[in-house]
Amino acid sequence: MYVGFDIGGTTVKYGVLDENGTILEKGSIKTEYEPDSFYASLLAIVKDAQTRFQIKGIGMSAPGIVQQDGLMLTAGAIRPLYGENFKEKLTALTGLPVTVENDANAVAIAEKWIGNAIGMENYLCLVLGTGVGGGIVINGKVYRGAHGMAGEFGWMMIDKLPEKGDLEAVSINKRSAIVGGLIPLYNEAQKQRKKNVIPISDAREIFALAEEGDALAIEITKQFYVDLSVGLVNLISCFDPEAILIGGGVSANKMFHRELQKTLVEVETRHASINYLRGKTIAPVIPAKLENDAGLIGAVYQIHQAVTK
Repeated sequence: MYVGFDIGGTTVKYGVLDENGTILEKGSIKTEYEPDSFYASLLAIVKDAQTRFQIKGIGMSAPGIVQQDGLMLTAGAIRPLYGENFKEKLTALTGLPVTVENDANAVAIAEKWIGNAIGMENYLCLVLGTGVGGGIVINGKVYRGAHGMAGEFGWMMIDKLPEKGDLEAVSINKRSAIVGGLIPLYNEAQKQRKKNVIPISDAREIFALAEEGDALAIEITKQFYVDLSVGLVNLISCFDPEAILIGGGVSANKMFHRELQKTLVEVETRHASINYLRGKTIAPVIPAKLENDAGLIGAVYQIHQAVTK
C-alpha cells in the first residue's frame, strides 16, 4: 500500500492506494503554508495510515517546478514552500521512500495508466485549480523540459498587455484558473456593482448562478470560457496532440464541460485555419476520467514504479 498526496494551493488531498491505483480511503485537509506545519500535517496522515496498512512508500503531486531530486524550485501559489525539498524532508521524517511529481504531470501519468489516455502517445493535460498546470506527453513519455518547467501553461498571456504592473494579470492563471481566476474575477465584478456583498469561495456557486440566469454570473463565466478556449486552441496549434484532458475539481462538473465545448466550437470555427482542420487534425478536449483523484493516482504510480524497480 502507498500513501498519496495531491498538494494544492487550497487543500491537500490524500489517500491510501494499492499497486493497481485503487483508492482504499481518502480525505483532504487545508493546505498549510508554513513549512513546519505543512510537514507536520503530512506526517500525521502517514502515521495514521500506518496503523491500518503496511505502507511501502509515499507519492506526492505538487504544483510548480519540481526537480528530479524533489526540490521545489517553485510551488505554485504556495510561495513559502519555494525551495523546499519535499522528497528529502518527508523521507527523513517517515523513513519511507518518496517520489515527487508535478501535479499536472501526475494527472497525465494517471490518465495513461487507468484513465482516458490509455493507448495515447501524444496528449496534453490541463489541471484547473488555484492556477493552471499542464502535463505534456510526447511519444509516450512525460516531457519535462530542460529545467523541469515544461507545462507551465498558466503563464501564457492571452490579452493586450497592460502598460504597467504585473503582466500575469492577463495570463491564463488569472483568467482561466478556478481559484485564482474565475472566483476573484466574479467577486471583483460583484463588488463593483454592489456594496457589502459576501464573496463567493466555491466556483460551483458561480456556475449554478449562471445556470439559473444570473446576469453577472453569465457574463463572467462566458468570458472565462472564451479565455480558456483561446488557451486550448493555442496549445492544440503548438503541440498537435491526440487529445487535451481537463483535470482538477472542475473536471466533474457537467455544466462546465458543456459550456466549454460550446465556446470552444465558436472559437475554433471563427479561426479560418483551425476551422478547416476541424474533424481532421484538431484534437478533442475531454474530461480526465479520474476527475479529482487523478493527481493522487499519478503520484502513487510514480512511487510504485520506484519501489518495484
